[in-house]
Amino acid sequence: MSNQSHRHARSDGRLRPTQSPPRFTQAPTHPGRAYQEFPLGPGSAPYRAKLEDLVRHLPSGLDQRMVFHIAGDTGGVRDPAPQQIVSAAMEDDAERNQSGGEVAFLYHLGDVVYYNGATSEYYPQFYLPYEFCPAPILSIPGNHDGDPMLAPETRQPLEPSLSAWRRNFCSETRVITPEAGEAPRQAMIQPNPYWTLQTPKANFIGLYTSVPEGGVVREDQKEWLIGELKHAARETGKALFVCLHHPVFSADSHYSGSVAMKSLLDEAVQASGAHPDIVFSAHVHNYQRFTRVIDDQQYTYIVAGAGGYWHLHSMAKFMGAKVTAPFRQIDDPSVVLENYVDDTHGFMRVEIEGDMITARYYAVRRPQDSPGTPARVADLFQLQFKSNKLIR
Repeated sequence: MSNQSHRHARSDGRLRPTQSPPRFTQAPTHPGRAYQEFPLGPGSAPYRAKLEDLVRHLPSGLDQRMVFHIAGDTGGVRDPAPQQIVSAAMEDDAERNQSGGEVAFLYHLGDVVYYNGATSEYYPQFYLPYEFCPAPILSIPGNHDGDPMLAPETRQPLEPSLSAWRRNFCSETRVITPEAGEAPRQAMIQPNPYWTLQTPKANFIGLYTSVPEGGVVREDQKEWLIGELKHAARETGKALFVCLHHPVFSADSHYSGSVAMKSLLDEAVQASGAHPDIVFSAHVHNYQRFTRVIDDQQYTYIVAGAGGYWHLHSMAKFMGAKVTAPFRQIDDPSVVLENYVDDTHGFMRVEIEGDMITARYYAVRRPQDSPGTPARVADLFQLQFKSNKLIR
């Protein structure tokens, strides 16, 4: 495949890379997708990194207002058009809305490349589509990033699990890797596959939930999560986010949510005494927003997995018809599906100012729509994170 095969023109003339009630916490299993061991580092425990140490050029005034994009499952394998459209919409949003706060970074929720995290896929599925993305890109791995390709003859991995992801996101130095090709984006210098991003307005605790369907987090990472929740809770005035690839809740018809991830997070919250204001996830290829009420506190759970992978996942059906929002979860009435988008790719823009989080989900145009069709705000909510109250 030629390095030029995915390109098309930007507006400014530059080239841009071309039937039963849903039970939201039950996930199917996929035999053969085994847990993959992975090395830690290159940083040292507890694997924390300050935004200013990762990124050389940051917007001014981040201690007052911070804006970031967030999405997952972006890899443009098979059909690159949806990923190109989403990345173009991110660029346009970053350029158009600078008066509302410059986008500080894109946080990627995993599945950067499909299907097996191969080195050869990083140029067409990552570096080329984001060639003109003005923001630095931070990440946690997804199941496809860690699921190695096997040699047909021996059934042994052709590359160690997560090797390409680690080289491009956990580099020891700021370098342009060979897989970046002609793209000028440097590798990110994150400390570990699971790690905490510390910013002036929020802490992001990012997990690696491995390859098996539903996710697997072993005891050492669970203890790390509990410790990071305790540490983050002591930093008053900051929002607290947990980011993981496999979703805790999902009302889709393909995967549903993960019993294992729900148990993991609930046990960590119980042990630490700290609940994240928002839990961001992906894996399911659509957008969903849930509110979970615990002791009169409203916590938000997001699925944002429609970042570019060609195949979208539709919502489950209830009594023969697709679930409509709001919808109260059958087996946990404290959880309400507030909104979803399952027929269009997109991304989130999140703004934090004072104690207010304002989040928008942008649904982008479909490949068959006119090239001039703008992205639309398909969901908007505000959350007061200090009091955990959903405003709208």
